[in-house]
Amino acid sequence: MKHNKIFKLFTLLFLLVSYSSCVEDDDYSIPTSVGLEENQSLNTLLDQINSNEVDLLTISQVKNLFVSGQAVNIESSIAVKGYVVSSDLTGNFYKEFYIQDEPSNPTAGLKIVLNQVDSYNQFNIGREVYIRLQNLYIGETNSGDGVISVGGRADGNEVGQITENMMSDYLLRSNNTETIIPLEMNLAQVNDSHIGLFIQANNTQFPVGYTGLTFVDPTDDYDSLRDLESCEDSGSIKVETSAFASFQDRLLPTNGKGSISGIVTKSYNGDDRVLALNNIDDINFDGARCDPLFSDNFSSNNLDNWTQFSVEGEQVWDITPYGNPAPSARISGYAGGNVVNEDWLITNPIDLTGLTDIKLNFQTVVRYGGPALEVYMTTDYVGGDPSDSSWTQLDAIIDTDNGSWTSWTDSGDLDVSAAAGQNLYIAFKYTSTSSGSATYELDNVLVSGE
Repeated sequence: MKHNKIFKLFTLLFLLVSYSSCVEDDDYSIPTSVGLEENQSLNTLLDQINSNEVDLLTISQVKNLFVSGQAVNIESSIAVKGYVVSSDLTGNFYKEFYIQDEPSNPTAGLKIVLNQVDSYNQFNIGREVYIRLQNLYIGETNSGDGVISVGGRADGNEVGQITENMMSDYLLRSNNTETIIPLEMNLAQVNDSHIGLFIQANNTQFPVGYTGLTFVDPTDDYDSLRDLESCEDSGSIKVETSAFASFQDRLLPTNGKGSISGIVTKSYNGDDRVLALNNIDDINFDGARCDPLFSDNFSSNNLDNWTQFSVEGEQVWDITPYGNPAPSARISGYAGGNVVNEDWLITNPIDLTGLTDIKLNFQTVVRYGGPALEVYMTTDYVGGDPSDSSWTQLDAIIDTDNGSWTSWTDSGDLDVSAAAGQNLYIAFKYTSTSSGSATYELDNVLVSGE
């Protein structure tokens, strides 16, 4: 019995030395703390990468294999490396984790779907992971949501999970666990290229109207979306929380502003870009609130904050189920052909009492040719026909790429301090002609001041 134990001990030591000697000092080095079998599988993959039997692609290169509306089987001998940035420890992620290409200053992220719960024990935040991609699938788990994912099978035109039996062959950890440094940005800078990345949104807050509300609405069965607004610009995003998250019944922090960190992804149907939290400890609202003088991202699906006035034509401003994020205000003079229009969208009065430094910010996108959208300010609008008031045109940056719906353009911070101490009105004037009728969408209108 004693001799048998000694023999097993020497056998184990021999295996440890053999596996560690397969990789040279200036190559990859994977210690045995991840388990002998996993260590051996990863060393085998790394040897194949070093001998060019397997190509190690970047996450960006892997995402380029995606074909919209399809679950694409990966037939070539390729692999990818990334660092885990999500955790299902609190239950806000389920049978999935996200990886990004670098621990800091990342440029691309990817979702991995697997049939395993409590994966945080194995794929902890910061863990360096190699994925052998041959025979896996790339696509979306919810068609059209824009979140490129890797899975173990095709489920129609979507990708299905990597099974537990498959994981040891395809998902290989190194012993390296890096510190993930969030990519810092303002909300207006967030776009679809950041999907899958761990970001820190600075100078943000939840709307004061959320006071007393929890992360998840008790009437929601699966998850809730809560607006997050920026104190820096006109940007916004929704914070998505699962009804199964351990913090789902915690009150939203509405008594301050600050930073919040999470993974950028999409809502289930893909309509909204969202921020998914690993833990509410990633919220640091330690500053005084910055409630704007006027803010409308049209999430209420109405124009209650505005006066609409049509000078000419039957087309008027309305709400569209698209935006940055959706919804937004929209105007088009096209109705079976180009129609002559002049339509004004004018804010309700904005009280600037006691303020001296006031800025306006908004975002636009345009499609099709026609006269440019114009922006004005005044302090003497009394309702009705805007021609009865004196308006000052503002030098705003308006989107000019009329061939795309995704070229959302920030106006820049427009100085409207000339209205300090008075009631300010902002107007968006749309015109179309019989030869040109552009479609404009308007979103994230913000007036702030000090």
